[in-house]
Amino acid sequence: MSAIEDFLTNNQSFADGFDSGDLPIPPAKEVAIVACMDARLKLGSLLGLRPGDAHVIRNAGGVVTDDVIRSLVISQRLLGTREIMLIHHTDCGMLTFTDDSLKDTVEEDTGIRPPFAFEAFRHLEGNVRQSMARIRSSPFVPHKDRIRGFVYEVETGRLREVQ
Repeated sequence: MSAIEDFLTNNQSFADGFDSGDLPIPPAKEVAIVACMDARLKLGSLLGLRPGDAHVIRNAGGVVTDDVIRSLVISQRLLGTREIMLIHHTDCGMLTFTDDSLKDTVEEDTGIRPPFAFEAFRHLEGNVRQSMARIRSSPFVPHKDRIRGFVYEVETGRLREVQ
């Protein structure tokens, strides 16, 4: 059986006991979390999140891209979030390549060079700072006074703040 078939079976069990259909659309904690898509980051567990608590925006590296800004604009302007938490992590795959090397590989395979940036990075804390700066410099994100960035240590399960 495929992984997706397993997920569909799991979903049936989940739906049988589902009791969260009446949660409001705006997140209860008024926070948006931008995090890496890494499967080792169990955000609900490591932050104590419950359904309806927060918007969670995930991508490779937890990098603040135009699409993340788009989601933050909707989150703040339409759905009431006021805080932004960034979570990057140790042992991140984004530290293992460069944009040019991946673009070269993709171009060799497809004959087309990707026009978009992969946003690979060399310095974890520096990338957290850059992501915070991108949010602060965006004219579209209205609430910038409570932006905090963290590195999740996959080795210990702890978060450490990046200043």
